[in-house]
Amino acid sequence: MGRRLVILLGLFSMTISPSLVGSAWGAETKELRVCGDPDNLPFSNKKREGFENKIAEVIAKELGAELTYYWWPHQRGMVRRTLKAGQCDVLISVPHGWEPVLWTRPYYRSGYVIVYSKERGLKITSLDDPILKQLKIGVYINSPPAEALAENGIVKNVVGYNLLYDYQQDRPGKIIEDLIAGDIGVAVVWGPVAGYYTRKLNASHLDIVPLQGGGPSIPFTFEFSMGVREGNKALKAQLEGALSKRQTEIQKILEDYGVPLLPLLAKGQFGPVKDQPGQIIYHRD
Repeated sequence: MGRRLVILLGLFSMTISPSLVGSAWGAETKELRVCGDPDNLPFSNKKREGFENKIAEVIAKELGAELTYYWWPHQRGMVRRTLKAGQCDVLISVPHGWEPVLWTRPYYRSGYVIVYSKERGLKITSLDDPILKQLKIGVYINSPPAEALAENGIVKNVVGYNLLYDYQQDRPGKIIEDLIAGDIGVAVVWGPVAGYYTRKLNASHLDIVPLQGGGPSIPFTFEFSMGVREGNKALKAQLEGALSKRQTEIQKILEDYGVPLLPLLAKGQFGPVKDQPGQIIYHRD
């Protein structure tokens, strides 16, 4: 999750060089070239085990295209070295409105969650809960929840986890592993990471609660679109058509990976999204 969180925090807003190549997508194209992260579960990996890999398979099938990948870690310089360089044509999920790319309409929305053991009897739903001052809290450094905790004066009892991780250590699931081990009392985690790793670690004793609060300056939820090279309106239109036709199948993939889904906020959605128990509507704008 480390590299993906960098996107969520808007740290990819560095200057991008002008487009080096034109769109490779045309009516005759039968290849969907995806810019994939080689090692970033639950999102993507070279074995195609992530939910973005599964979504890409659905979209390629709908378009009647062969699915191929250009592997590059989703970190600083990613757009310049992938889309802009003409190595690939689509990013499967980017925050809606992310300026370095041309984005489709959003197709899912998720947010940060707070995770703790059911056995503790906690009822925490927001970072304003006074009990947080008495607990050891795990949170990603420089994330929106970390900033919100600092604004609430909660600093000394916070354990920071790196957003950027080494392939051999400090994996995204470490914060959940530490919670299970009792090294921290609660964890504030990006929802897809929490959902995936609690299932992978068979941690059914953990509660995953959507984090309430947030706002325009410190958002806790994000909508996600597919991203293509700026100017590639033909591919954008085809992806939106495929997303519309396969929305139900895509939503099931996200649910199977434990992604906490929230109702979309943007106009022109692909259709109604049924609320799940405990869902809370957030406003990012």
